[in-house]
Amino acid sequence: MPDVVKNPFVIAPGTVQQGLKRVRAFSSGELVVDSRAPLLVWEHPYVPEYFFPAADLKVELRPTGTGPASAALGVSELFDALLAGRVVPGAARRHPEAGVVALRDAYALTWSAFDTWMEEDEIVFTHPRSPYVRVDALSSSRHVIVTVAGAVIADSHRPVVLYETGLVPRYYLPQVDVRMDRLIPTATVTHCPYKGTATYWDLAVEGATIRDAAWCYRTPLPESVKVAGLVAFWPEKSPDLHITVDGQEPTA
Repeated sequence: MPDVVKNPFVIAPGTVQQGLKRVRAFSSGELVVDSRAPLLVWEHPYVPEYFFPAADLKVELRPTGTGPASAALGVSELFDALLAGRVVPGAARRHPEAGVVALRDAYALTWSAFDTWMEEDEIVFTHPRSPYVRVDALSSSRHVIVTVAGAVIADSHRPVVLYETGLVPRYYLPQVDVRMDRLIPTATVTHCPYKGTATYWDLAVEGATIRDAAWCYRTPLPESVKVAGLVAFWPEKSPDLHITVDGQEPTA
């Protein structure tokens, strides 16, 4: 019997795929790129990136020198973007010796250099959405218990289990099933193109604090709306933080 494959959807670095979505980027309302034929490129296994033909760029790029080499894409050239009355430094790069010929004259725009990205007419956050990632948020009756050094922090028979391709399942719990008095809000915020914006809590038990041990999507994106307002815990943050599901600790 062959070994069980845990994640068959890891994309090989250097993979290039023809994108099918219209993609646009803006900076302070100024259109930077408008492409109906972007290339979707995996420089790294899990997160894709858009590369654009020069004809789709709506701003001038000024070369600034050689950038770091990429193991998957080869040497890079860096560019600033010239917008109306201002310069956006480090806004783009090109890999003129990439293994895929179509990529050699295409430009990757630095995601954080521009304030608004859109796939079709919907804003997308953090990075492009991979066509191979699926998010399922499923109501469950599993018994989930969260403990820290033996102290029960949460006990729920009504979790929502979030399954996201390539990641371990996460158990989102109603706040009424959580010792919210043990959670201290922090300034930490993270963004996900599939779930939205998460805010975090520290977990304080017996004089010890586990930083950013729990999080919540208060207004998640549509595909994850079932976890809105629920609390998830991050057992990887501390060896004292444990989650059991039906009496067993989940395996990765």
